[in-house]
Amino acid sequence: MEAMLAEYASKLYGVVWNVIMPTLLLGTGIYLTLGLKLMPVRRLKAGFQTLFSKKSTTHNDAHDGITPMQSLMTALSGTIGAGNIIGVASAILIGGPGAIFWMWMTALVGMATKYAEALMAVKYRTRGDDGLLIGGPMYYIKIGLAKKWLFLGTSYAVMMVIAGLATGHMVQANAISVVLSENFGVNNWVTAVLLSLLVFAVIIGGIQSIAKMAEITVPTMTILYLVCGTIILVLNASAIPTAFILIFDGAFNGTAAVGGFSGALIAAAIQQGVSRGLYSNEAGTGSAAIAHASSETQDPIVQGEIAMLGTVIDTIIICTFTALIILTVQIDVGGVVQSTWMFGDDGNSGAVLTSQAFAAGLPGGGYVVIIGQLIFSFTTIIAWSLYVERAGVFLSHEKYKMIFRVLSVGCVFAGCIGNFETIWAFGLASLGLLAAPNLIALLIKSKEIFAMTNEAHEARQNIKNQSAQ
Repeated sequence: MEAMLAEYASKLYGVVWNVIMPTLLLGTGIYLTLGLKLMPVRRLKAGFQTLFSKKSTTHNDAHDGITPMQSLMTALSGTIGAGNIIGVASAILIGGPGAIFWMWMTALVGMATKYAEALMAVKYRTRGDDGLLIGGPMYYIKIGLAKKWLFLGTSYAVMMVIAGLATGHMVQANAISVVLSENFGVNNWVTAVLLSLLVFAVIIGGIQSIAKMAEITVPTMTILYLVCGTIILVLNASAIPTAFILIFDGAFNGTAAVGGFSGALIAAAIQQGVSRGLYSNEAGTGSAAIAHASSETQDPIVQGEIAMLGTVIDTIIICTFTALIILTVQIDVGGVVQSTWMFGDDGNSGAVLTSQAFAAGLPGGGYVVIIGQLIFSFTTIIAWSLYVERAGVFLSHEKYKMIFRVLSVGCVFAGCIGNFETIWAFGLASLGLLAAPNLIALLIKSKEIFAMTNEAHEARQNIKNQSAQ
């Protein structure tokens, strides 16, 4: 039975990610980036300035929402997880270093996608029966599109429940159980019980509880991870140029887990880079838009600019750190790769590879990965519990939200004792299916997105000209 499930999950992953999703994901991102006239890149600095401004951190109870900073941290808590540690290593193991290049490409065009998602989420959000702000793809499809497109919103909500339980719960819980089992010999059943209880204790408090936890844990662990990573890269600075050569060469010449050169190997790099990139930053899935819709910010443009920072922080920065550390510690002073990463993926080897790379680069560095994986995966579970609950309420009613919280806890338990490869394959496949209705909706609303952005740009320019006079 287990072997049959693994085979089915693998086939489903192949169907979704061979051509369909890479084309739709990258195509939509490129179209939005060009339509926005490269605005995400041009406004990157302004986005960070807004994030750390006083209005981003001061809570206004009148709006019954969370601060823009909390919304970004909640969204990041849903993206920074197994994808940044295990996912990057697995992408290299299967697709070679070239997969990292395609992760970057996914992230660069994903900035525009994330911006569009948050903009639409804030513009078309509503209030739930409890009076709190709610929104996301299912709502901007239902409210912002004609009735004939309502099936997209329903399809999205259904896939959010499925993909959320698979990727946001089972995958992350499995990663935690693997880390505790491999490093401390903790029985998976013990992890399942304790983690399930801990998750329930947090999510029972709703969005406010989740946001407050994310605002503290995500920045703290991210800074620790990056500081330790920086030390390793400084100590291996001479190998960094070679690591970048491996990445760019692998992207176009197809050096993969088995070595050699062929179109199939290039395809493997693209497939792994795009799918793992999406899993890492979730640009296109619309999941982060659910968190951003709860922000007290009244300006959709401002929230969109804050939202796009998540892709930069998650993939361009954290995933790149992980990839460079894995590669540089295996390049000796002569520039020769010690080919550990070329042995291919055998399930848990992604987690082991990252841990070994940190341990080799810094005394005690392996524990940074262990702690990081535990915290990042836990915060991801918490954030996706919110997403599943919101989608479930959309499909049913506010009074049934406790059912979805219990369902989330149940999948956390199942993930801890499940098969690694089956869970990952099914999780990535379901994530691709989740993104499809959201990307279609963004394409339909693209002219409105472009118009709103142009109007905001003109308004800012007028204010700037008036100030200069």
